[in-house]
Amino acid sequence: MLTEHELEDAYLGQFIPLQYHHNMLMDANRMQPFKAAIEHVVKPGAKVLELGGGTGVLSWFAAAKASKVWCVEFNPELVREAKKLLAMNPHGDKVEVVHANAFEYLPPEPVDVMICEMIHVAMLREKQIEMVESFKRRYLERFGGPLPIMIPTAVLMAVQPLQQDYHFEGYYAPIVQVQEFNANESSGSLELARPELYAILDFTQPMSQDIAWEGEFTMEQSGTVNALRFITKNVLAIMLEQSSTIDWLNRYMAFPLAEPVEVQAGDKLRVRFHYRMGGLISSLQEVLEAEVVGR
Repeated sequence: MLTEHELEDAYLGQFIPLQYHHNMLMDANRMQPFKAAIEHVVKPGAKVLELGGGTGVLSWFAAAKASKVWCVEFNPELVREAKKLLAMNPHGDKVEVVHANAFEYLPPEPVDVMICEMIHVAMLREKQIEMVESFKRRYLERFGGPLPIMIPTAVLMAVQPLQQDYHFEGYYAPIVQVQEFNANESSGSLELARPELYAILDFTQPMSQDIAWEGEFTMEQSGTVNALRFITKNVLAIMLEQSSTIDWLNRYMAFPLAEPVEVQAGDKLRVRFHYRMGGLISSLQEVLEAEVVGR
């Protein structure tokens, strides 16, 4: 029988099934900002590394300008798929698909850009932080500095109290939900306070996988706080000349609270939680706490 750690590696690591990667190709909310960021960051003749290449599409975006791209993928099925699809597209010949463990692989020479998208809401499930930290350490040991430009370069994470409808055609089920943007009415969500930022991750700096946060919200509406919505915005590229960024906003994820809290407009609600990034969704769901601390 597999240990919990082995189960996490198999379920959460580098083996996201092929059909999910096909869905990513159809997700314009993801594809368009990545294409724009890669076009902005990758300069003509650049060398690029992608860790966890999937179908190879992000490497292909880079190949439009790069002279060489290494696309590293651990899943044999995806390696075959990426090679097949890249062969159908112009500049695909500039992408070398490498069947390897991204936690161990380094390119044969220094690179200008490193792309790694192993991202989930709240940085759960997938191993982005662990992967990036491993890469930086091993890259500097082999090549010295500077590190390549990284895509994404930063992540901002926020949390928001909700009153969430958990009745489905009359069936009550307080479940974790993925939610579309601006779909409060259709998803049965009532925002009771504004989101609060709880973490900023700068991939150019050392990062811990552990997060512990406690903060207060001023309730803007009366109701029952029975869920917390987690919001994750990925900064893919910084455009200094325009003083702006190219961002990718993950779809929201709402977690039910084990103990709902009745609130009135103007109340102070304290929320606390702690979790390890890359862990199971349940590892966050099980530690969420909320209480009214002032009226």
